[in-house]
Amino acid sequence: MIVTLTLNPAIDRTVTVDRLVFEDRAYITSSRESAGGRGINAAFVIHCFGGKTMAIVPAGGESGTHFEDLVKASGFELVVVPVRSGLRHNLIITDKQGLTIKLNEYGAVLEKPELARIEKEIRAKLENASWLMICGSLPPGVPARFYAQLITMARKRGVKTLLDADGDALEVGIAAKPTVVKPNQPEAERLLKTALLTRTHFLQAVDRIQKMGAESVILSLGTQGAVGAFDHQMIEVIPPRVDAIAPIGAGDALAAAFVWAMERNGDFRDALRWGVAAGTASARLPGMRFASLAETEEIYAQVDVRQVE
Repeated sequence: MIVTLTLNPAIDRTVTVDRLVFEDRAYITSSRESAGGRGINAAFVIHCFGGKTMAIVPAGGESGTHFEDLVKASGFELVVVPVRSGLRHNLIITDKQGLTIKLNEYGAVLEKPELARIEKEIRAKLENASWLMICGSLPPGVPARFYAQLITMARKRGVKTLLDADGDALEVGIAAKPTVVKPNQPEAERLLKTALLTRTHFLQAVDRIQKMGAESVILSLGTQGAVGAFDHQMIEVIPPRVDAIAPIGAGDALAAAFVWAMERNGDFRDALRWGVAAGTASARLPGMRFASLAETEEIYAQVDVRQVE
C-alpha cells in the first residue's frame, strides 16, 4: 500500500480560455472542478497505473463534502480526517497554446487537536503501508517540523518516505532523513538560496541536498527531465522533446510513477525513468490531466538514463 498525505487539499477550478494576453479580453471555452493537492494527484496516478493506494486528507464543511464527491469517481481509497474549516479553492487558467497560470489560496488554519488526529490516523495506516508520500504545502498554523515528525514515525515502522514540499517544511523534513526528497528547480533554489542555471549547478544542488540528510534525491527539471542521487551514484534522466501544453502537475505524476515503480522492483534508475516518462507524458495533455499507463509507456521507451561520472 502506498499512502499519500495531502495536508492542504483544495478544490481546483480549471478554466480554459482561447488565449491568455495582457490588457485584452479572453473568452472561456470550458470550465471544470476537480479535487486538488499533490498527494491527491499522486494517488490518482498510482491508481490509474494499477497500484494500491490510499489518500489521507483533512477536510471539513460543505467544501469538504464536495471534495469527497469529486474524489469518489477516481476509484482509490480516501481517508478524511474531519476538521472544522473548509478547503481552499485554487484557480488554474490555461489557453490552447499551453500558457498556464495557477493561483493558490493559502488554506485554512489547522489547530493542534486537529493535527493530533491527523497524526493518529497516519500512524494507524502505516501498519499496512510500504511507502508514505508526504506532499504539498503546510496550511497556516502547522509547524515546519510536522513533516519531519511523520518521516521519523514512518522510519521507525519500516515505511519508506517521499517528501515533496517547499520552504521550511522541506528544509526541516530533509534533516529527518526521508528515503527520497523530490524538489523541483524553484523549490531547490529557495532551499539552497541560489540560482540553478546550468548542468553543473543541478549536479551540485543534488549533492548538497543529499548531504543535508536525504537518503536519495530527485531534482525535477521539467522538460529537461531530472537528476537523481542514490547509493553513491548520480544519474541524469532525459526525456524526449515534446510539446508541453500544460506542465502544471507533471511533477506530481513524476513522484507518483517513481514510487509506483519502486514498489514494483526497487530499481531507482528504472523508477526515475518511469517518473520522468509520466511527467513528460502528462505535460503533453491540456489542463490538469494525467497520462495513462499506456501513454506513459510510449514516452518511457524514449527516455534516456545516463550515469554521471
